[in-house]
Amino acid sequence: MGKRSLARGPLVAALIAAAPLVGCGSENIKNDPDVVAGKQAFVANCGACHTLARAETKGTTGPDLDEAFQQSVKDGFGRNAIRGMVYKQILYPDRGSGMPAKLVTGEKAHDVAAYVAQSTAAGGKDTGALAHAVKAAAGGTASEKDGVISIPVDKSGQLAYTADKATGEAGAVTIEAPNPTSTPHDIVIDGLGKGEVVTDGTSSFKATLKPGKYTYYCSVPGHREAGMQGTLTVQ
Repeated sequence: MGKRSLARGPLVAALIAAAPLVGCGSENIKNDPDVVAGKQAFVANCGACHTLARAETKGTTGPDLDEAFQQSVKDGFGRNAIRGMVYKQILYPDRGSGMPAKLVTGEKAHDVAAYVAQSTAAGGKDTGALAHAVKAAAGGTASEKDGVISIPVDKSGQLAYTADKATGEAGAVTIEAPNPTSTPHDIVIDGLGKGEVVTDGTSSFKATLKPGKYTYYCSVPGHREAGMQGTLTVQ
C-alpha cells in the first residue's frame, strides 16, 4: 500500500516473503475474519488513499489495489498469500512508502487484509451482506438554512460529501463542510472562498453569492479527482 508507483518485481517478492504468514496453524493470521467489518474498516481508514473497485473507493495517493495485485493473481499467487502481504503492510509498511503504520490493529487488521485479498482484481461487485456494508456516499441535496449552507463530509471515510447538489439564495452566506473523520478535507468554491483543511472539525468560509451555478470541491490532492465535488445552484 504506500505510494502509487509499485513495481511488479518487488511486489511478487513481497508476496513470496509474506506467504509463510498464512501457513497452516499460523497464529499470525485470524482463521475466521469478518470481511464485512473488514470492508467497513478499509473504507474508513484506507479508501481515501487507495482505489479498490469492489469497495467503491477512489483514493489516488496510494497504489490502485486492483492494479497492484492483478498480475500476481494471473501468475497464480493465491489470495491467502495476498492476504498475508496486506496484513504485513498494514502493520509494517515499507520504509519511505508514506503509509502510516498500524492504521488498524488487532482483529480489524486481519479483517481488512482478508477483505482486500478477497476483493482485489476480482471484478464484479460485492454481494449479500458485503453489498450493504457501507452506505452509498453523496446523492443528496443540501439547502441553505439561516444563512448557512452545510455540506458534510461522508462519515464512512469515502471521498465524498453527503450531498452532490446544494441550493441557496443570493446574498451573504456561510458555506461549511463538517468533517467527522480523521481524513483531511476542506471545501472550496473558486473565486468565492476556501475553507481550512480540517480533520474532525468544520471547514468553512463566508461568501456573497450571486444567482448562478458554482462548483464546490475538496482541494486536498486527489480528492476532487476521486469525485469529491458538487454543484451549488443559487436563485
